[in-house]
Amino acid sequence: MTKNEFPKGFLWGGAVAAHQLEGGWNKGGKGVSVADVMTAGANGVPREITKGVIPGKNYPNHEAIDFYDHYKEDIALFAEMGFKCFRTSIAWTRIFPNGDDAEPNEEGLKFYDDLFDECHKYGIEPVITLSHFEMPYHLVEEYGGFENRKVIDFFVKFAVTCFKRYKNKVKYWMTFNEIDNQSAFNNDFLMCTNSGLLLGKDSKDNEARMYQAAHYEVVASALAVKEGHKINPDFKIGTMINYTPVYPATPAPEDVLLAQRVDQRRNWFSDVQVWGEYPKNVEAYIEREGFRPDITEEDRIVLKEGTVDYVGFSYYQSMAVSAKNVAPDDLDDVFKALTDNPFLKKSDWDWPIDPVGLRYSLNLLTDRYHVPLFIVENGLGAVDKVEKDGSIHDPYRIDYLRSHLEEVRKAVVLDGVDLMGYTPWGCIDLVSAGTGQMSKRYGFIYVDKDDEGKGTMERSRKDSFYWYQKVIKTNGSDLD
Repeated sequence: MTKNEFPKGFLWGGAVAAHQLEGGWNKGGKGVSVADVMTAGANGVPREITKGVIPGKNYPNHEAIDFYDHYKEDIALFAEMGFKCFRTSIAWTRIFPNGDDAEPNEEGLKFYDDLFDECHKYGIEPVITLSHFEMPYHLVEEYGGFENRKVIDFFVKFAVTCFKRYKNKVKYWMTFNEIDNQSAFNNDFLMCTNSGLLLGKDSKDNEARMYQAAHYEVVASALAVKEGHKINPDFKIGTMINYTPVYPATPAPEDVLLAQRVDQRRNWFSDVQVWGEYPKNVEAYIEREGFRPDITEEDRIVLKEGTVDYVGFSYYQSMAVSAKNVAPDDLDDVFKALTDNPFLKKSDWDWPIDPVGLRYSLNLLTDRYHVPLFIVENGLGAVDKVEKDGSIHDPYRIDYLRSHLEEVRKAVVLDGVDLMGYTPWGCIDLVSAGTGQMSKRYGFIYVDKDDEGKGTMERSRKDSFYWYQKVIKTNGSDLD
């Protein structure tokens, strides 16, 4: 490796999620997922979670970009860029339509057989998330989602079914996508997508329910890791978190302590999955608040035996916190602590842009966990314009990714970070998870579809397509 290159075998690619691009929500025996009952929203307008699918409502995930019928065309475009890997998810309800079915759906299993075969045709390694905001809606209504211990068994059955079916086609796995998002326990969208919880009005009760559901999830993850390693010892099975480094607003000791508290509230999920035990500060907080979730001694043994092989994470932004908003010892909801960082610009969707924060994060995670890391999401949501000649010029996206990759390269070359790969988010335009919009575009590939669902679905290469093609070809040595 030269000083300007990434390691040999570095996994360059792109990332998506099944519910945001596949479409075909009722094709091939697929059941209804939590994503299928979420209407379109907008920046500042939350998506509505409806009680089942209601005729006349706009559910953008139902069709998405119809990857279900276009995957061969799309994977050919990924191969043209030079992808070494492709991160996506297996839609849980394609395999078990209700979640508690006795037998898996063969038509759904075959779809992913065909998808993975198509990837391998071009030498592209699938990187697969098992649960990416796609819990069967039946498990929400019938069992209350992961608030019910029974759902552990349903998830493990789903995971084992996938591990066995694809043991020779998929090497890289992750159990739950952005499992730490539910630390924002008063957010209906994040709680429903992560754990299948439908919230009440009592914030303290929501927090207690979150800790219980999250515990069952980390147990389910550990059991899946254990079983996966039995099925194929060569599997690499990771956690996946939304890592957002926390800065104190000032050097004031209260701000510094608050930043530490916010970090503790957000990152205990991966602590448990990597270390195999709860950090002391979380044990103390749960006890002090009287939450007393159902944590058995058997659970604690399972957590020790099912630790993950690597930490996959998304990085979009950093956050700053101020004790003027909430005292460190009064912190419950992390959103109460947030304040603007005057040193950072923001995206069109008001997300702070902080490339140096990515290098900082890579070092923090390396020091904390001592396992390989994998950047499985990073990118800029922006409005793209199609010119009269059909070209799409997106220098803002190239600038964003270049500035972040420059910091990643420093972390790898100068700091010695053990990084497996880099898969920027939404490598092809797709439905935004947070807003349900198509206009919030991340991709190197433009998809002709608007927020009202109109368009030809035609795929077009943006300028960033050719830029990323060059980055991969030079193994990251040429970022210009």
